[in-house]
Amino acid sequence: MRYFVTLNGRTWTVEIAGSRVSVDGAEHHAELRGIEATPLKLLLLDGRTWNIPMQSRGRGRWTVIAQGEASEVEVLDERAAHIRSLIGEPAPSTGPLLLKAPMPGLVVRVPAAPGQKVVEGTSLIVLEAMKMENELKATGPAVVAEVVVRPGQTVERGQLLVRLAPPE
Repeated sequence: MRYFVTLNGRTWTVEIAGSRVSVDGAEHHAELRGIEATPLKLLLLDGRTWNIPMQSRGRGRWTVIAQGEASEVEVLDERAAHIRSLIGEPAPSTGPLLLKAPMPGLVVRVPAAPGQKVVEGTSLIVLEAMKMENELKATGPAVVAEVVVRPGQTVERGQLLVRLAPPE
C-alpha cells in the first residue's frame, strides 16, 4: 500500500508491505502499534523503539507530539491523494479551533492568554504525562479565544484545553 505523508510542508512517499517499509525508496523494518486506552503509538523502526503520542484530527490528519513539540501530520493513501488532485485542497476552517488534550495528564503551565495572537509554534499549554512535559503549540496563526484549564489541573484525553479563533 502506498501513502503520502506530509509534515511541515514536506511530503514523503511511504510504501508498506508487511513489516517492510520504504520511505522515498529507503528500506526500513517498521511496525506501528497502538497502546490500548492511550493516545500513544509504539513505533518499532529498524530495531529502535519510540512511544509517540498521536491524536487523530480526522480525514487523514494527525497531531503528533515528538520531543515535546506538537506537529500536524497528514497521511493520504493513493486513492485519497488522487481525489485531492482532482478536486483541490479543502477550504480552511473558519470556525473555532479546539486544542484538546492528546493524553491524560497534569497542566503544568499555561503560557496562552485570551486575546493573544499566536503563530505556528507558539506555546499554548504544557502538559505533564508519564513523567514527561509535553509542550502543546499552535499549528498556525490564530487568536486565543478562551483558556479552559489552569496550572495544577488534571485533564483527561480529549478534554478541551484552549479554544482558538481564526486570525483577523
